[in-house]
Amino acid sequence: HQYKNKSKMRLKTEQHQRRPRHPTRRRSLPLHAIMLLSNALHLLLLLLLLLVISPLPLSFAFVNPNVNNNPDANGADSGEEDDDDFFPPLIDSDDISYFFSTYDLDGLHWALANIFHRSARNPNLSKKKELPQTLVARGGGDTYTTEYKLKHDLEQAKYIVKQLEHSDPTISQYFASQVIPIYERVLQNIPPLSELTRTKGLYLFSQQDYATGIGNIYNKALYMTSADELDSGWKTTGLLHNALDWDGIQKDWFGERDAKQIEFATDANAKEPATPSIPGVLIIDDILSPKTLSLLRQLLLRNTHWFQTKTPLEFGKYVGSYIDDGLQDPIFLELAKQLHQSMPRIMKGHDLKYMWAYKYDSEFESGINLHADQAAVNVNMWLSLDDADLEEDGYGGGLVVFTTKPPSDWEFETYNTNTEFVVEELLRPTDFANATVQHKPNRAVIFDSALFHQTDKYRFKKGYENGRINLTLLFGEMQKGQGGAGGASASGDGMKQEL
Repeated sequence: HQYKNKSKMRLKTEQHQRRPRHPTRRRSLPLHAIMLLSNALHLLLLLLLLLVISPLPLSFAFVNPNVNNNPDANGADSGEEDDDDFFPPLIDSDDISYFFSTYDLDGLHWALANIFHRSARNPNLSKKKELPQTLVARGGGDTYTTEYKLKHDLEQAKYIVKQLEHSDPTISQYFASQVIPIYERVLQNIPPLSELTRTKGLYLFSQQDYATGIGNIYNKALYMTSADELDSGWKTTGLLHNALDWDGIQKDWFGERDAKQIEFATDANAKEPATPSIPGVLIIDDILSPKTLSLLRQLLLRNTHWFQTKTPLEFGKYVGSYIDDGLQDPIFLELAKQLHQSMPRIMKGHDLKYMWAYKYDSEFESGINLHADQAAVNVNMWLSLDDADLEEDGYGGGLVVFTTKPPSDWEFETYNTNTEFVVEELLRPTDFANATVQHKPNRAVIFDSALFHQTDKYRFKKGYENGRINLTLLFGEMQKGQGGAGGASASGDGMKQEL
């Protein structure tokens, strides 16, 4: 199998290069190329790995080493020496799309779980492993942190202690007696931001920090539950709200009906006015069923897969989790599938490419800077608590989607690293035409991913459970220039809409 239409979003792992134990064992093809040899070989390989090598089961949870000293209890290290060269250090977006193209969600989760299980995130590995440089470069390293990231981890640890106090007292006690004290001691060593200007707010762990034990717990998957454990019946009902008019939603995307024809998102008899949309930018309220929304929130609040920190003096204060680095529970993959199947016209030719979730520091007020994502369709949904948004004037808390795309001849570095250049060359000539979408829990914004966009200013209540949370799913390849994923252009000089 040969790659076609390679995307610059790929995380520089096309070759999956690793140092082989023997020259003949180097795997130069991507993971999904091996799976394409034949259906028979695919099944045989899965059977061999599941029964002989015993990789991680499809639903799994890491167990921290201080709670369970048996590394094989959850499949940790099982077959690690024998099959290590088969799995790349990081899955890439082409592999994700390959599995998703046939809705092979079990295969996708199998690949994601095994790679993650064999990574440095697993606290139970018998041998030390280094993180891929791609993860380190994007803020997911384990030798540095930021004050707001460590505060987030501390708040999450306290939340886990409270949530598991009765259902799993052993884990709860581990976090209370070992994890929390380490975070608190290291936090005391972090100087103010004014003294970290050289590193733009990043703090490198000191020898004193390592002596405290930070290296054993920081950016490790100390606790990973699953949707199956939280609700074994989640697969029996649809994840999306059952009152959504998907045919009408797709017509709105392509500009095929007037605004007055748009019915309220989930209730045709609602007294509220219709939620407006413009071609290439859709707003869907109550997109998830109440059960799904609750389950996703629980997973995102409990699981310790929030490994990414941003440089606060440059990019703001928010932590991130990614599909190739822990955000891989089957319910997220199933959600991508149901979205894809519900919008066949919009999603035609656009398979799942990537996924992430972000949590924002409530003590800050700005999120992600101006950028465009390398995909065709962007599905962004907010999973925050109902009353967490303070809804102050001037703080919409949502998303600003500009009606401008990068020109077809612009490179990624040009439009995603030089904000001032984009503003002067592209946005100002259109008088900053945009659609500003207000934050609302369980609201989704679906738009042409090539359109420039940024987080609107926000004000949320303080407290771990009150933070602003968004989940983003990317489908297909970016389509720069005029036109794009939608059937009608969203561009327009001077157009500004508050939606």
